[in-house]
Amino acid sequence: MSFSIGEHHFTSRLIVGTGKYSTFDVMSEALDASGAELITVALRRIKLDAPPGVGLLDHIDRKRYRLLPNTAGCFTAEDAILTCRLAREALGTNLVKLEVIGDPKTLFPDNEATLEAAKVLIADGFTVMPYCIDDPIVCRKLVDLGCPVVMPLAAPIGSGLGIRNATNIKIILETVDVPVIVDAGVGTASDAALAMELGVTAVLMNTAIAGADQPVNMARAMKLGVEAGRLAWESGRIPRKLYATASSPLEGVVFAGE
Repeated sequence: MSFSIGEHHFTSRLIVGTGKYSTFDVMSEALDASGAELITVALRRIKLDAPPGVGLLDHIDRKRYRLLPNTAGCFTAEDAILTCRLAREALGTNLVKLEVIGDPKTLFPDNEATLEAAKVLIADGFTVMPYCIDDPIVCRKLVDLGCPVVMPLAAPIGSGLGIRNATNIKIILETVDVPVIVDAGVGTASDAALAMELGVTAVLMNTAIAGADQPVNMARAMKLGVEAGRLAWESGRIPRKLYATASSPLEGVVFAGE
């Protein structure tokens, strides 16, 4: 089933980035293998004056993929707001991923600056997808401002640590009534599956694919992991129990001669 972010509709629940690939050709193959429809691009990496055929945008099929410009590298609300406005002019989209980093070592987001930037951008007509800490209160405040989605981290950006606090993700799912997308920290397909099994709407990743020994194969694995996790969540897992439960119970069975 599809899901929506504001007026934008998607069927793929895997969102991928375009950075850190060894070549543009590898990136293109990985994007194809991922099945993603929405892909992130850092405005700082786009050279609008690059000669034809050598820039990032020359290797992305704009008819196939929807671009999600992000504010990677911004450490203040002012920089993030300006970057979003530049992205709208350059790429013709109001859909943006908001990142306001508060610490250069952990790359954790600055909560106050993120809220400040989100408020301004929403008033300016943007559809804001905010990268945030896995804090239910911050997520609720972002939704109250008008964000149609929240994107709590699973772990620090690029760490590959996977879901560090599944409990907080579950609480966020109960706290907000908008799509929840796990963003940052996924390392392999089992991490993606686990995130989806929690009930989140989608998973966003970049380093886990681009940094793999075989990015194209990992992109395919992530696609399958997201699909498997979503199907498992929709199916409803059995409850955890302390003791065994027989797979072939004897209750109600009639034996020969009885």
